[in-house]
Amino acid sequence: MRGKLEDIADALGVTIEYAELVTRDGEYRHDLKRIRLRVGMTLRKETCALAHELAHAVWGDVPSKFGPVNAKQERRADEWAALILITPERYRAAEERWDGHTGAMAYDLGVTTKIITAFQRVLARIGDTVYVDPHMGEGQWAAKVLV
Repeated sequence: MRGKLEDIADALGVTIEYAELVTRDGEYRHDLKRIRLRVGMTLRKETCALAHELAHAVWGDVPSKFGPVNAKQERRADEWAALILITPERYRAAEERWDGHTGAMAYDLGVTTKIITAFQRVLARIGDTVYVDPHMGEGQWAAKVLV
């Protein structure tokens, strides 16, 4: 997965650096096209932080003075990271194996619980079908899975 994330960064022209960050796991500077990650994280946490920061790069996010704008950017970055890091098939298998226990599912899928809950936010369950990343209109979803 790390290679895929590095390929995305290369395609965007974004550099990845490691730093002694105190208050966060990662940060993206759009003006510098640079992601900085905190030194010493576990592989799971580092992978999730990189995917999250890449989402900010993809969307061209810059910090805002308005809290709701920042909150929307953070939610969107977590959800984008979740869709990159987790496939519907792997999620379904982990959910069945661990009976929906978020912590066990996160460990099994190699992500953080924050990424699991972000993935769950983009699911729409309607009857016996789960739609991944649904939008308005017929046929507007990333995946359709019968359960």
